Amino acid sequence: MSERLYRVSMLVNAQRREAEVPARLTLVDFLRDTLRLTGTHTGCEHGICGACSVLLDGAPVRSCLIYAVQADGGSVITIEGLARPDGTQGTLQDSFCEAHALQCGFCTPGMIIAAHALLNDNPAPSEAQIREAIGGNLCRCTGYQQIVDAIQLASGKRDGGIA
Repeated sequence: MSERLYRVSMLVNAQRREAEVPARLTLVDFLRDTLRLTGTHTGCEHGICGACSVLLDGAPVRSCLIYAVQADGGSVITIEGLARPDGTQGTLQDSFCEAHALQCGFCTPGMIIAAHALLNDNPAPSEAQIREAIGGNLCRCTGYQQIVDAIQLASGKRDGGIA
């Protein structure tokens, strides 16, 4: 007996994407395996590390804890969707490079998603607000200070475009 498939349709990085998926396929697996958007990382698969964070209808979510069918009809933005229209890095991504806020890079997509959501809500956050916003994302390399510095740097550079 084969598993029942469900039709899903969602905007992913501003492009309509449709597929038939099993009910228990996680959003992170849909993004990585079905759509080949591998910038979203799979880490703990328990919602603890934040590596799989994406924006769902504008809010950061752990895509390992959400089924693809739950995102049906929604709008998903992955790290790939934060690039400029010409494909170059956005201000926030540039700031992470400039502030040396990435080392192994595993946590980086989730950190940038969290930072993007924060800067959309609060264009000039305090250090405490930045630390709160990224508090659900684990990094084993940088010690977080460079990440905070990068978000502060991006906050000062934003021109109203993609963070």
